[in-house]
Amino acid sequence: MRDIAFVAFLFAFIGVGFRKPFLFILCFCYIDIVAPQRLSYFLINSIPISLIVFILAIIGWLAFDDKRDTRWSGRQTLMLILLFYCWMTTMGADFPVEALDKWGWVWKALVWAIFLPLTLRTKLRIESLLLFMLLSAATIAIAGGIKTAAGGGGYGELQLLLSENYGLYEGSTMSTVAVSIIPAILWFRRHGTVFPPDWRVSLFCFALCFACMLLPVGTQARTGLVCLVVLAVLSLRAVRHRLLYVAGIGMLTLAAIPFLPQSYTERMETIQGYKADSSASTRVAVWKWTWDYAKDHPFGGGFNAFLQNQLRVERQAGANDEGAQGGPIVYEDKGRAYHSSYFEMLGEQGYPGLALWLLLQAAGLVQMERLRRRYLKTRRAEEQWIAPLATALQHGHIVYMVGSLFVGIAFQPFIYMMLALEIGLSTYCRRREREAGWRPLMARPAQVPARQSFSNARS
Repeated sequence: MRDIAFVAFLFAFIGVGFRKPFLFILCFCYIDIVAPQRLSYFLINSIPISLIVFILAIIGWLAFDDKRDTRWSGRQTLMLILLFYCWMTTMGADFPVEALDKWGWVWKALVWAIFLPLTLRTKLRIESLLLFMLLSAATIAIAGGIKTAAGGGGYGELQLLLSENYGLYEGSTMSTVAVSIIPAILWFRRHGTVFPPDWRVSLFCFALCFACMLLPVGTQARTGLVCLVVLAVLSLRAVRHRLLYVAGIGMLTLAAIPFLPQSYTERMETIQGYKADSSASTRVAVWKWTWDYAKDHPFGGGFNAFLQNQLRVERQAGANDEGAQGGPIVYEDKGRAYHSSYFEMLGEQGYPGLALWLLLQAAGLVQMERLRRRYLKTRRAEEQWIAPLATALQHGHIVYMVGSLFVGIAFQPFIYMMLALEIGLSTYCRRREREAGWRPLMARPAQVPARQSFSNARS
């Protein structure tokens, strides 16, 4: 029955896409994030549904979409260069078969991120894409939040929709993404037009934020806790009563501690005592190996180059280590993943790839800051949503960059969709400024309505 339901839903979605080609784009985003084909036992799993919708989305745009407002950005050029560079390192990879396996989905993520901004011509499209991304991620977050609330979760034990470490279904990855989308969820509570803000929208947004905050507890991923702290600090820029906000956060934290599972508090305590934690010690050893590897291979070893690492791991003895007598514990390991996007890029793509990737991220953050400052004090009703959205995307991006320190998600497709949204917002604003001749923002004071209508979102 589940297979039949998935097939019916997807084919209905695809069928509507033949009338509105932009829906193909939304459909692919849903498939790429949720991976319903992997939830299926047979029917969808036997069909390359992702590739089919990917091709339909591009053909639909080429054949039917209006391209008069299409603009190209420098960040798309950066991604194009990064795509070409990754292809070159794949051709000369240390592990050709394994590298081709990762390249099979990396190229699609980069091509999609390059293509996506070309379709985001209106506010309605920008909002619709963000809404679909959030609802797709919410499919996973809500399931994880309910399981966490019911049983508290456990490190490596909380099962989301899939029982495998694929895409967003890996605990640390989903915890990072879940925290990063909280600002965008709160944006919808005040500025959404597809679902005009009311008490029902507010209730859903708050519930979804709560589910996202529960995921780091359920997965017991230390990265999620760090991301939550970073987001709390970033939020100080947007709140009016900062002292009240800080006091509220402190009281909420103190009230939540007695209800946290003991396993979670013990897990978080290892952040301070990382030298006695085998996972943290192994990560440090991998990073040292990658740094030395890059000195001899400045252009990287291609995807999955970590498979060749040989590690000597040294950590302090813990309370549970019998017979250690308080001395260091030394053991050998090999083929351990990078557990950091920065070292992932360094080891696989070398210094040029790392530089391109960092430049791409920095350019996005700078552009969102420019938009935030430019539209922060505008009095025009039709522009009130821009600065808050730029802020939400920027904060989510910063959370991702912090989480990337401890998780290998340099090519996570969801993050590249967020980058595409940033580019789409920037090009949309540039088009509006060009059409309006860019008059000073404060020149025409206007009444700001309490709520935007859905029809206004089409401009």
